[in-house]
Amino acid sequence: MIVQAGAAAAPNAFWRRALRHRSFVMGSLLCLLVLGAALLSLVWTPWSAYEIDVASKLRPPSAAHWLGTDVLGRDIVSLLLVGARATILVGIIAVGIGLTCGVCLGLIAAARRGWTEELIMRFSDFTFAFPAVLSAIMLAAVIGPGMVTSITAIGIFQIPVFVRVTRGSAGAIWAREFILAARAAGKGRVRITIEHVLPNILSILIVQATIQFALAILAEAALSYLGLGTQPPQPSWGRMLNDAQTLLFQSPSLAVYPGAAIALAVLGLNLLGDGLRDLLDPRLARQR
Repeated sequence: MIVQAGAAAAPNAFWRRALRHRSFVMGSLLCLLVLGAALLSLVWTPWSAYEIDVASKLRPPSAAHWLGTDVLGRDIVSLLLVGARATILVGIIAVGIGLTCGVCLGLIAAARRGWTEELIMRFSDFTFAFPAVLSAIMLAAVIGPGMVTSITAIGIFQIPVFVRVTRGSAGAIWAREFILAARAAGKGRVRITIEHVLPNILSILIVQATIQFALAILAEAALSYLGLGTQPPQPSWGRMLNDAQTLLFQSPSLAVYPGAAIALAVLGLNLLGDGLRDLLDPRLARQR
């Protein structure tokens, strides 16, 4: 009973500290706002985000159109809601690709060492030489622009980041005394990696994933702005910025709204990552 009570008290203590951490709370609220907008767009939008009404183009904010309309007469609020869905989808899949492949390769490099580690790290360095935009240009020339191109390009660029973080963190764990004790007990490298190494670096990977998610959102917006990412008629915050660039003097708000949405999403993820770093670091936790 004492062990169960202690195990139950640990999550409660974490959430008590989390609710007192301003960066974590603010970041969580902003992330929930973006996520809520994406989920809301699945069931409701004020107007259809795909319906063109040229007669109603560039309308100012009103009771019918809360933030006005764009050059094609589409409702801005509806475009922002549906655009959040595309942005989050690309970010989740791209970060998932980078996290899965990068963590596996990083764990192998830390566990095997020698030529295996050298081969993996040189592959990581080679992949790092191709940023998401350059990869998207090459992929667009082969398979054409689109959401798949964005996901693939951003996901490939995420892999070496997670490889380096995982290899560095796991390498430090492999040098600890309890790993030596596990090896003396007859445990193999795979079992030690799964049972001891991975749980001890999980907090670092969670924090890194939030940071990379923010970068993925910026990359997706940049690719869509350049015409390499999400294609019409699918709304995207980057596409909205692209459509607004010729109307900056006539209707500057068309660029302000998607720009503010991107800024809030990135700010929320950075604050959330900063809060998680403080909360999951045992040294900082003892100081609070």
